[in-house]
Amino acid sequence: MPAIRVRDLRKSYGVLEAVRGVDFDVAEGEVFGFLGPNGAGKTTVVEILEGYRSRSGGEVDVLGHDPARGERSLRERIGIVLQETAVERFLRVAEVLELYCGYYPRPLPVDELLALTGLEAKRNEQVKLLSGGQRRRLDLALGLAGDPELLFLDEPTTGFDPSARREAWEVVRNLRALGKTVFLTTHYMDEAQALADRVAVIAAGRIVAEGPPHRLSGRDPSAEIRFTGPSPGELPDLGEGAVVAEDSRGVVVRTAEPTGALHRLTGWALERDVILEGLTVTRPTLEDVYLELTAEPSAG
Repeated sequence: MPAIRVRDLRKSYGVLEAVRGVDFDVAEGEVFGFLGPNGAGKTTVVEILEGYRSRSGGEVDVLGHDPARGERSLRERIGIVLQETAVERFLRVAEVLELYCGYYPRPLPVDELLALTGLEAKRNEQVKLLSGGQRRRLDLALGLAGDPELLFLDEPTTGFDPSARREAWEVVRNLRALGKTVFLTTHYMDEAQALADRVAVIAAGRIVAEGPPHRLSGRDPSAEIRFTGPSPGELPDLGEGAVVAEDSRGVVVRTAEPTGALHRLTGWALERDVILEGLTVTRPTLEDVYLELTAEPSAG
């Protein structure tokens, strides 16, 4: 059985159909990224999985349970890290963890939670004195207090600086190494690319793409070759379908066959001793594909 199984999930608010027949599975031990713009139905789906919102139709199975029943036996096996957690500001970090661990029958030891989230040095620090990144680490430690099999992570690095984000990514990778299943929602495509084994993209209440990040970003076979130096009119034929243009950053070649185009271009340049300054080749990223998948249709 997968950790999460969803079939034909639907949720309506009156005449508004927020979720329209969603299907996906999350395997045990994987990091699953769930992506979508605001208003796409993403939060509704996540709250149904967590048991905080009822569904209008379809089947949902989380660790062998229907979350709509609100069973304690399920809640003891999942952890939830919201975008913001209200924690008593004047308690010390270890005191907060001890308090939360007391809610569960088989909690992780406080020392292990501190080590797992990199908060050992802040053990006796008051919560109010923690930085934003350290507060987020504490949120994650609280979500792990009950030693969950499945962890819901909602926008875990919003507001982080680049260094703090990379540190948080290491924590998530540690969870994968421990065999935890992680359901990750994020607006950062590089985060999904770096952490998720698979992603699903929801738009207008439907799943519009699903698969490993590298496979989704490879949906568009085109590539861009950029350089400065010769003008487009001087260049040789770069192959069928290659489109050559010029913009403020230099010459750009768009092609579905970048290997052949690059071979022709560099061979031509070597024969004529032409320097191609700043030569780069880029393919569409997961973010490019995401923006294309979730773009709203143009009016008219």
